[in-house]
Amino acid sequence: MASNSTKSFLADAGYGEQELDANSALMELDKGLRSGKLGEQCEAVVRFPRLFQKYPFPILINSAFLKLADVFRVGMLGSLASIIPERKNAHHSIRQSLDSHDNVEVEAAVFAAANFSAQSKDFAVGICNKISEMIQGLATPVDLKLKLIPILQHMHHDAILASSARQLLQQLVTSYPSTKMVIVSLHTFTLLAASSLVDTPKQIQLLLQYLKNDPRKAVKRLAIQDLKLLASKTPHTWSRENIQALCECALQTPYDSLKLGMLSVLSTLSGTIAIKHYFSTVPGNVSSPPRSSDLVKLAQECCYHNNRGIAAHGVRVLTNITVSCQEKDLLALEQDAVFGLESLLVLCSQDDSPGAQATLKIALNCMVKLAKGRPHLSQSVVETLLTQLHSAQDAARILMCHCLAAIAMQLPVLGDGMLGDLMELYKVIGRSATDKQQELLVSLATVIFVASQKALSVESKAVIKQQLESVSNGWTVYRIARQASRMGNHDMAKELYQSLLTQVASEHFYFWLNSLKEFSHAEQCLTGLQEENYSSALSCIAESLKFYHKGIASLTAASTPLNPLSFQCEFVKLRIDLLQAFSQLICTCNSLKTSPPPAIATTIAMTLGNDLQRCGRISNQMKQSMEEFRSLASRYGDLYQASFDADSATLRNVELQQQSCLLISHAIEALILDPESASFQEYGSTGTAHADSEYERRMMSVYNHVLEEVESLNRKYTPVSYMHTACLCNAIIALLKVPLSFQRYFFQKLQSTSIKLALSPSPRNPAEPIAVQNNQQLALKVEGVVQHGSKPGLFRKIQSVCLNVSSTLQSKSGQDYKIPIDNMTNEMEQRVEPHNDYFSTQFLLNFAILGTHNITVESSVKDANGIVWKTGPRTTIFVKSLEDPYSQQIRLQQQQAQQPLQQQQQRNAYTRF
Repeated sequence: MASNSTKSFLADAGYGEQELDANSALMELDKGLRSGKLGEQCEAVVRFPRLFQKYPFPILINSAFLKLADVFRVGMLGSLASIIPERKNAHHSIRQSLDSHDNVEVEAAVFAAANFSAQSKDFAVGICNKISEMIQGLATPVDLKLKLIPILQHMHHDAILASSARQLLQQLVTSYPSTKMVIVSLHTFTLLAASSLVDTPKQIQLLLQYLKNDPRKAVKRLAIQDLKLLASKTPHTWSRENIQALCECALQTPYDSLKLGMLSVLSTLSGTIAIKHYFSTVPGNVSSPPRSSDLVKLAQECCYHNNRGIAAHGVRVLTNITVSCQEKDLLALEQDAVFGLESLLVLCSQDDSPGAQATLKIALNCMVKLAKGRPHLSQSVVETLLTQLHSAQDAARILMCHCLAAIAMQLPVLGDGMLGDLMELYKVIGRSATDKQQELLVSLATVIFVASQKALSVESKAVIKQQLESVSNGWTVYRIARQASRMGNHDMAKELYQSLLTQVASEHFYFWLNSLKEFSHAEQCLTGLQEENYSSALSCIAESLKFYHKGIASLTAASTPLNPLSFQCEFVKLRIDLLQAFSQLICTCNSLKTSPPPAIATTIAMTLGNDLQRCGRISNQMKQSMEEFRSLASRYGDLYQASFDADSATLRNVELQQQSCLLISHAIEALILDPESASFQEYGSTGTAHADSEYERRMMSVYNHVLEEVESLNRKYTPVSYMHTACLCNAIIALLKVPLSFQRYFFQKLQSTSIKLALSPSPRNPAEPIAVQNNQQLALKVEGVVQHGSKPGLFRKIQSVCLNVSSTLQSKSGQDYKIPIDNMTNEMEQRVEPHNDYFSTQFLLNFAILGTHNITVESSVKDANGIVWKTGPRTTIFVKSLEDPYSQQIRLQQQQAQQPLQQQQQRNAYTRF
């Protein structure tokens, strides 16, 4: 009998063949929780996550959590604080449980009090006095006091509450000098100051006082830990005196562990605004130079310390001072920073231990920062890296290659100089199949692609392919090909993709690789473009389009329902349309020679009052081309808005394609269609100093050159002349000569965000309409859940969700009679903020017109920067508006009353006849 009930419980709960609705499944799970057998209770508990995944809506989740809380008592109630922060009965239960004589219940109440205090201001205000009394009470055990004190860190909801909590903590630090009590009180003190942002300077002074005067190492370590927290959160609150005091402590301490901690705090501060405040000159303050020299002296002493961590932080402080402070008296620190980095590089590149690798990362980051901030030092930095690459361990080589690639991206002039050394190293690299060797092959190939400003030479390609032939790992070859596509080396990428086609087992992978090969081949065709040779340009574009069309067919075949490749397909379609628009514009420019304006064109222009008509049909063709490029720019903008999960480099790439379309559109308007009103102010030179990649740098250079050419021709010659058409064609060729970069999001999706919507009421069958009377409004409830991948919020986070609801009439009812109509359509929009990735709202919709209506609910999101992203999804339901019974009865009565009158009128008409 028991086994039958258990089987029924599992089946009815939705885990067997029988599927029930949410309420029935929850009731069956509740039966399991109330079972007298411990096994059935445990089984019911572990079934709850499946229920939440299937029905992720608050009504059910709240009910389920309350049932679970009844099993786990107050501990579960604390976990519900983010869902029910203002529930008064929960507040009362926690307050009562704090006075319980059961130690387990008291500990659970403390946990719940901490969670509710963090979420609810009302609860924090009400419980603050209670917590204070318990902490100060003589009857409260010390262990319980140590658990109660951390609750005070959440008393930051207003200034008065924070001040009272701070006073209590000050008393505790003074009254209870034991190590545990001081550590807990000080840490709570710091967390409260970091949240309230009112007494942070006082807290920094207090921590420095304990660091300097308290002899206990545990207290000193806690003070250093909290100082680092405040240095990262509120560096602007650090004064000169604070930094000076920390420097003095670091210079005086004989313990390396404490010196390492203090240097880590100074290292964090040196990368913020605090370092500028420290070195800023104060009029009338003669003590500034000695203070400044203490930090420099400490950093110089630590650069060559036998402890790697201390040396790394010393080098970082020197680097940040060198980059941030441009005063003449600090220029001598440049060589100190370079020599310190070189010694640290030599020391750590020979060691494979995790500590050495972590230190090496710090040193390499400093090298990149130094090369960017002080470009004249970059040559020596690159030479040091290239020299050390030959003798370094494989793990260190990988990190050094990343550093070289970052420097070459910022300073392309260094690329040619390092290419020879890199190729020599690639020849002698090991050929083992270890993971480190595979990673090193990819990293070194990436640096070679970055260093080569144009296409790879035949010798370079031969060296890379020779090394890859001995590598059995196809994934390594694919990663190198992917990097070649990102860096614009499409000839190399095409050959590598071709070699991988026969090494995959899935046809979807085959079609994916084949599409990449075709795209690389298509872009390779554009490398033959030459200025002033327009017929050759048309041939190159036509050849490129042929391979692009082959590639888009393979890309479509590679897509699956789980991986639709929507971004990739749209990006390639836009590239195809852009190439076609370029080709059409070149043909339009050539038509000025092949089909010049007729002899009567001037007369037609005077008759129509449009001077541009004297140019013949090319004027209309140019107008169509301008509209086409504007349409492409708009489509690129839509693709940008739909790519919420894309990395910044990919978004910048899409933005550059959009700017190319706008540039050509503006050039057509400024040169031909409307030269008089063309303005160049909004298209002024944007410069290339802040370009993050070589592709962006080259594209920006082309933009500036084209704008200069257009501005120089503007208003000089009467449109349309051969000078104008040549300028447009040369602009197209210049844009296409920059190899297209396929960025990371085209190959790899690091962040995944999706929204799942649920509408109520909803029909059982999606094709069936929901019935509603025309004199009533439909209350449409929209619920949604934000779903994330493995790295939520990696690039951007959702601040709010915008829901747009619209309705359209699909078909009218067959009855033809007048109905008072207030609103013909429904068009509404609401913004909601997700709470724990859940949101809900309601719309009141009016359907006065009888018939079937189509309701569309579309969602978009706004990130923390206020940018709106069209993420979707788009959900549709149908509503059938029916006539209400009372109106229908009145109408029938009126029709029945009119029938005798109509019959009498007909008889009278027959009598007269």
